[in-house]
Amino acid sequence: MTRLLAAILLAAAQFQPALPGYEFSFPRDHGTHDEYRTEWWYYTGHLQTDDGRAYGFELTFFRAGVSREPSATRWDLRDLSLAHFAITDVKARAFRYYEKLNRSSPFTASAAAGRLDVFNEAWRAMTMPDGAWRIAAQSGGDAIDLVLRTRKPPAIHGENGVSVKAEGVGYASHYYSMTRLEVEGIVNGRRCTGEAWMDHEFGSSALRESQQGWDWFSVQLDNETELMLYVIRRRDGTPDTTSSGSLITADGHVIHLRLEQMRIEPIARWRSPKSNATYPMGWRLAIPQFRIALTLSPLLENQELVTRQSTQVTYWEGAVGVTGTFANVSVRGEGYVEMTGYDAPFRR
Repeated sequence: MTRLLAAILLAAAQFQPALPGYEFSFPRDHGTHDEYRTEWWYYTGHLQTDDGRAYGFELTFFRAGVSREPSATRWDLRDLSLAHFAITDVKARAFRYYEKLNRSSPFTASAAAGRLDVFNEAWRAMTMPDGAWRIAAQSGGDAIDLVLRTRKPPAIHGENGVSVKAEGVGYASHYYSMTRLEVEGIVNGRRCTGEAWMDHEFGSSALRESQQGWDWFSVQLDNETELMLYVIRRRDGTPDTTSSGSLITADGHVIHLRLEQMRIEPIARWRSPKSNATYPMGWRLAIPQFRIALTLSPLLENQELVTRQSTQVTYWEGAVGVTGTFANVSVRGEGYVEMTGYDAPFRR
């Protein structure tokens, strides 16, 4: 065994696996969980300005655990903090993204325990005195300063406190979403309103060697229901049997969906001029048991992030429009799609 491999295995062994039986509690679980190796807070949404412009946005904070050995000083490297910020400007047909990487410290980037308060330099997601959330980021010519208020309780995904990602003990995460966040604030100097989605996930496992990457879908429909679906792709292109999803009803009830209940069909393909990866582009989603049939159309094809200055992951994360039927009634909506592992196997 090489020294590098031994160090990696030792570091992984210091962190707690995501195991069945976890009981969520809020607002505690909006905060950091340093006993797990990997954690992220993921905000995506659609904004409409007072003068009629439409934007999609992504603001994501990552924590990557490095060591849980006892610290000799406050400067010992225990976590890395990474962040991504992206804007989809629909009218301009433009997509721009920005990234940050810092070692975690009270002065550069960190996350609080017990409540939502995470920052990376000037980018921040925090709890306001009235319980609403505020998220803010500015880079280049793009900026958001948004207040988010939830209309639904947290939607906890998976079963028995875990969202399983592969066969085997600990190949899972603790995962919940805030699926209906009302938004008001400022985007690129314009007043705006809209809706957002927040994912918070924490665990200590990576994909298995047989797995290539994943396709993830969030959908907010105008009948006040939401969908979260993820398909983990194996190296041979087939979906892993642990892929699953959630249907969130209008009153906030979460229905777990298994892979065999989901139908996902790509409509077209798009090849990135930057990474040369070829992605599905447009999807038909169906949940026959609930008479759900939807078409997801990207607002732009090129919504790819090549994050060489932070996570070193190439992925497509983009705003989509949604049309279709739910229980044979016409619905419309909006959503976001994330795709990883199309340029190379995802190994984080």
